[in-house]
Amino acid sequence: MQIPIFTVDAFTNRPFSGNPAAVCLLENDLDEDLHQKIATEMNLSETAFIRKLHPGDDFTKSSCFGLRWFTPANEVPLCGHATLAAAAVLFHVQKNTNSVLTFMTLSGELKARQMEGHIVLDLPLYFTYPQVLQEVEELIKAAVGDMVVQDLRYSPDTKKLLVRLSDAYERSVLEELQVSAQSFLSAEKTGKVKGLILTLKGNSSGKHKGHDFYSRYFSPWYGVLEDPVTGSAHAVLSSYWSEQLGKKEMLAFQCSRRGGELKISLRNDGRVDIAGQIAIVLKGNLTF
Repeated sequence: MQIPIFTVDAFTNRPFSGNPAAVCLLENDLDEDLHQKIATEMNLSETAFIRKLHPGDDFTKSSCFGLRWFTPANEVPLCGHATLAAAAVLFHVQKNTNSVLTFMTLSGELKARQMEGHIVLDLPLYFTYPQVLQEVEELIKAAVGDMVVQDLRYSPDTKKLLVRLSDAYERSVLEELQVSAQSFLSAEKTGKVKGLILTLKGNSSGKHKGHDFYSRYFSPWYGVLEDPVTGSAHAVLSSYWSEQLGKKEMLAFQCSRRGGELKISLRNDGRVDIAGQIAIVLKGNLTF
């Protein structure tokens, strides 16, 4: 059996930065267990599987496809960067002619469109609620030690904890912070938190001006110690920072080692457009 496979760096226009995802194009149904085996073999934070929904569908002409995402450990309900990667393969490799692609996923319908050298994802917007420190104190300590935390929020829909560091810190502090994400597993065993976001308000002056906020994202509970650039975390960050900054259009930078930039636009229908660039770095076939 041969399956076309691609590696795409998402939320960047430079190869070997941004967030890599593998993308498989499924002409036919794939045995259920093979999805996980392939994702484990690829060993990237996410492998996306695009499937046809009807017998007559075509990767070049059809506008609606099924999409699933697997980490090396399990299937996940939402993955932004691998959706960007999937849309990139259809638009740029398959030369899909539609202006908008729709993906049927575990998180409902997701749409992707092309705009000015970017691919725009239409994602759900997830709200956050104030979180009491006592409940997650051990986890916060494991993540940031005794750094000053300015705000603490929780997103029940996504089980993500948002930790905002003090505005007194510079971007470099967040970038250089040594985080031992493995230690989160013993600090948080209740199942309440499945992802931890560290975030910092952007600096309007200095060499990095232009970004409204910075973040890093950790999800050891899903087998991902640190994710380079995370669309789904920005579906949470967007609602928080929009409220804090009074803005609907924002530019975000995720300061992992690989780094990546996301253009954010809150929509009037209660969802969020998250746009990024891509670099396709590998094209081949899985053979088994």
